[in-house]
Amino acid sequence: MTEASPNPPDTTLEQRLQLLIEAVVDYGIFVLDPDGRIASWNSGAEKLKGYTRQEILGKHFSIFYPPESVASGWPEEELRRARAHGRFEDEGWRIRKDGSRFWANVIITALFDAQGTLAGYAKITRDLTERREAEEHLRESEERFRQLVESVRDYAIFMLDTDGIVRSWNAGAQAIHGYAAHEIVGRHFSAFYAAQDSEAGKPRIELQTAAAQGRVEDEGWRVRKDGTLFWANVVVSAIRNASGALVGFAKVTRDMSERRRLQELELSSQRMNEFLAMLAHELRNPLAPIRNAVTIMQLETLQSPVLRNCRDVIDRQLAHVTRLVDDLLDIGRLNTGKIKLRKESVLYQEVVHRAVEGARPALTSHRHTFALALPPEPVYVECDPTRISQVIQNLLLNAAKYTPDGGHIELGVRIDEGFVHTRVTDNGRGIAPHELQRIFLLFVQGEQVAPNESGLGIGLTLARSLVEMHGGSIDAASPGAGQGSTFSFRLPATRPRQAEAHSAVDARPRPGLRVLVVDDNRDAADSTTAILALLDHRVEAAYDGEAALAAAARLKPQVVLLDLAMPGIDGYETRRRLAALPGLEDAFIVAITGYGNEEDKRRTREAGFDAHLTKPVELDALMALLERAGQRAGAGGG
Repeated sequence: MTEASPNPPDTTLEQRLQLLIEAVVDYGIFVLDPDGRIASWNSGAEKLKGYTRQEILGKHFSIFYPPESVASGWPEEELRRARAHGRFEDEGWRIRKDGSRFWANVIITALFDAQGTLAGYAKITRDLTERREAEEHLRESEERFRQLVESVRDYAIFMLDTDGIVRSWNAGAQAIHGYAAHEIVGRHFSAFYAAQDSEAGKPRIELQTAAAQGRVEDEGWRVRKDGTLFWANVVVSAIRNASGALVGFAKVTRDMSERRRLQELELSSQRMNEFLAMLAHELRNPLAPIRNAVTIMQLETLQSPVLRNCRDVIDRQLAHVTRLVDDLLDIGRLNTGKIKLRKESVLYQEVVHRAVEGARPALTSHRHTFALALPPEPVYVECDPTRISQVIQNLLLNAAKYTPDGGHIELGVRIDEGFVHTRVTDNGRGIAPHELQRIFLLFVQGEQVAPNESGLGIGLTLARSLVEMHGGSIDAASPGAGQGSTFSFRLPATRPRQAEAHSAVDARPRPGLRVLVVDDNRDAADSTTAILALLDHRVEAAYDGEAALAAAARLKPQVVLLDLAMPGIDGYETRRRLAALPGLEDAFIVAITGYGNEEDKRRTREAGFDAHLTKPVELDALMALLERAGQRAGAGGG
């Protein structure tokens, strides 16, 4: 009996290998004969290309290639390269049975027998369409981002390598720094720094800080190609790869020169407003004794008409200077938003009459005729009466100034569709058409102003701002030079509020108050003392805080008129010590100062002062204050 011989070992291995190849479904694995015809076919190839084994065996493998590749002889070229080098790898478009395309990775390996004769080719194909689509999406995204970065003009965005060499350049970088890409790529970014910064190692320090902390931000001067400086905001970010290794830096630069200029302008404006406040204080200090001297002359009887005329001239000019100082301060407050309106429902006719009285000296001095037309019925407006009166007065003073002596000025008020319209008309020099658009600008004066007329060119600017703060509008009109002009504004009308009951006030003068005047300006203190003495008050003067405390202990004043800016102990400390003296618990203590804005008044109010008067003090304001103090003294039995 003969035993059956077992299968040869190589045959079993070949079968196992065939089973393994057949089981692979993610790769198309097949064999070509030396002419490129398909000799084997696995299930992965059928899944990938769509052909069954019966359909594809014996076909030339070029059936998988696009027509353009076949026409160029690329399939044969692949076999030639595989035959020459033993192996060939490629990626490209291939075609399935249904005609659809897919992106394939192809490896062709030449197969030789034991004698070295070409026996065929092994071909492995993998579908990489999804990977290619992902790579294409990434490439498109990177391209869009590149185009976005390159198109940005407001920011300089560029890349540096680890040594600080410029490797990319966008349109914003060219616009800001002045270099074209071919002029700067490949150069060190220290070219953008001032010489002293480069010498101090600032570029190197920025990169070291960014590498250590991930990001660094700085502001400072940078240098353009033409050598000019600009103020830059700079952000440097470290760029690292997946393993965390530093590969370079992203640098974003923004030109902040305009913002810095605006900040400097704002700071200059703040300093100017502070200077104006200080200037007003310094001007008001000498104005105070002048005003007091005029008041004394008005209270005393002057026999000489020449002296009376001189007194009146000083009074008018002093009022003019005081108004100029107030206008300067108001412009400063407008620029910083510090003007606060105190609106109330007021009878508009009273506001108008108050403005006319304020402007009447100017109208009279120029010998103008004046006509006033008011509605017969009461007109009410929700406004700050002081500020609207100031607007009307500014318009009247402007008309008086720009109208030759002996002119005619009219002020009219009318109601129309819920608005109160106020109009000031003159027959003066008029306004040229090209000046109408700029007449309300700050510090602008008409070309026709007479050389002897003084002014700062801020009255109309102030008027417009105040009207607009009330929700109104103001306009100027003129037929032309030499034909007069009309200024008009409108405000919303309102209904009158129900009148509040007020207790009757005894308006009779209250002489005999004990008054202490404290001011380091001796002229101001002595002249105020003289006025109060003429008004039959018992008054003493002190010229500093220590002297005031000594005088107060002796006089026991019912009223203290206290300057704030004094050497030694100032007015605030003096007030605190006065209030602590026996017998002065109910004293009426008044701050008298050259500073008169709302913040100054708030500060004195919080410090415990009973009132705040701004120098120079008008006689009416002083008498009204003494009346209030007298009421307190009477109620307290002092």
